[in-house]
Amino acid sequence: MLELKDLKKLYPMGETTVHALDGVSLRIGKNEFIAVMGASGSGKSTLMNILGCLDTPTEGSYFLGSREVSRLEDDELAAIRNEHLGFVFQSFNLLPRLTALKNVALPLMYSPQRTHERTERAEKILEQVGLASRALHKPAELSGGERQRVAIARALVNNPDIILADEPTGNLDSTTSKEIMALFQQLHQQGQTIIMVTHEKDLAAYAQRVIRLRDGRIVDDYANKK
Repeated sequence: MLELKDLKKLYPMGETTVHALDGVSLRIGKNEFIAVMGASGSGKSTLMNILGCLDTPTEGSYFLGSREVSRLEDDELAAIRNEHLGFVFQSFNLLPRLTALKNVALPLMYSPQRTHERTERAEKILEQVGLASRALHKPAELSGGERQRVAIARALVNNPDIILADEPTGNLDSTTSKEIMALFQQLHQQGQTIIMVTHEKDLAAYAQRVIRLRDGRIVDDYANKK
């Protein structure tokens, strides 16, 4: 599904060059649940941005399916993001004036579906994440866990190949975090591919596979024991 070949991301800093990623090679298959771990500055956020087609590498190749996306133009990358990727962020990134239902339906704005079809799809996904009864509530009227469920529903609404989750429980208490991770596990069991950045070992334990980065390189890649 996804392959990186000798990926590098370099940032000039005055007279020096920072190697945010320094020769990363990686394969991720369909229906894997991956946790990406590493200290601050290890390269995990840079890796997530490239995987999410939000940034491009300085060197190396990134294949999504059979297509090399590492050299695409911005409009082509935007199309890839909309068609193949779903994003879940630590800060939820919901629009405060829109209801949960309308927030979830946002990625469908440019689809050929009619308005009622987009609404029906958003309602179905909200039901899938256990929030059908909160569809007409705005973010300020929802708990943190409910807001993150709305964000997950929004990520799922386009039926993406991969969900990219960046510290998805960072703003949640421990009990709510467990509920959100249980939802990710459920999605994984239903066939969803998930790549999650986290610094917490307890959360990485939910994943099927753990990849650790240090100084822009993969230093560990192992399957979790269940």
